[in-house]
Formats: sequence, structure tokens, C-alpha cells
Amino acid sequence: MENEWLNVGKIVNTHGIRGEVRVISRTDFPEERYKIGNTLYVDMGSEHIPVKIETHRKHKQFDLLTFENLPNINDVERFKGNLLRVPKDQSVSLDEGEFFYHDIIGCSVFTVEGEELGKVKEILSPGANDVWVVKRKGFGSDILIPYIPSVVKSVDVKDSKIVIEPLEGLF
Repeated sequence: MENEWLNVGKIVNTHGIRGEVRVISRTDFPEERYKIGNTLYVDMGSEHIPVKIETHRKHKQFDLLTFENLPNINDVERFKGNLLRVPKDQSVSLDEGEFFYHDIIGCSVFTVEGEELGKVKEILSPGANDVWVVKRKGFGSDILIPYIPSVVKSVDVKDSKIVIEPLEGLF
């Protein structure tokens, strides 16, 4: 049942008194997922409650959403701490060379020489390009891999394998 849903974001708090919620986005396509009129589902554990987006705006690192027919803080308070999801069949199609975050997280990372570095544990989106956070195999601090063509040489999501050519000073 768990793998029939895609995570879109997490409601971390309410914002104001007019039913707005603060969402930490977990989607590759926020402009698509948070479009006015779209239906998302709040994962309440035992059930998924459908909510239709009425408004969307950015505020600091959050996406702020209101939902139709939930105009008050008391209507959305119960959603705090829960995930926003969409059914897996609402997956967006990708162009060649594009990947879903959930396809990249967990992949093993190797150098072009064949040395295994670790597994991708997280993806950051700080600006111009994504940065893949790799938990080192064994001990050591995480490795930050910029997702740029000069570094990432191949990505095979079927075999969960990424090959990189490290920039000087990357480790």
C-alpha cells in the first residue's frame, strides 16, 4: 500500500488563522503539484484525506497552501506533521536525463575507476543545480556531489548505480 503513493510534501505547521498550512516540499515539480485546483491527499495513517488546493505561495523555504472549504486554522490544525501525497499513477513523465528523487536516493555511487563511495541518502536543491548527499561506505563525513555533466557521468536507476568523476578537492 505504501508504494502506491508519491510524497509531495510535509505539512509542518499552520500559518496564520485563515487555514493556511506550511509545507516543506518533497516534490521535484512544486509548480505542477501545488497548482490551484489540484487535489492532494493528506496521509493521516489509516486514511488519505483529499484536499483541493485553493491558493499557493512561497514564503522563505516553505510552500504555503490553503485548501477549498477549509478556511480556518481549526480546519487544518489536525494535518500538522502529516505527509501530502498523490497516487503513483499521477507520476509526471520525464525527459531523458531527468530523474525522480526517489529513483536516485538509495543508488550506489562509484568513481570512474570503480571505487564505491557510498549511497545517495538525500538530494538538496540549493540553486543552479541539485546536490546529491552521499553517505560514505564505512566511516567519514558525507560527500556532496553536484549534479552537473562534468561530475555525474552515468546514472542507471534500474541497477541503482551512479558513476562520477570527482572534481579536485571533492573529498
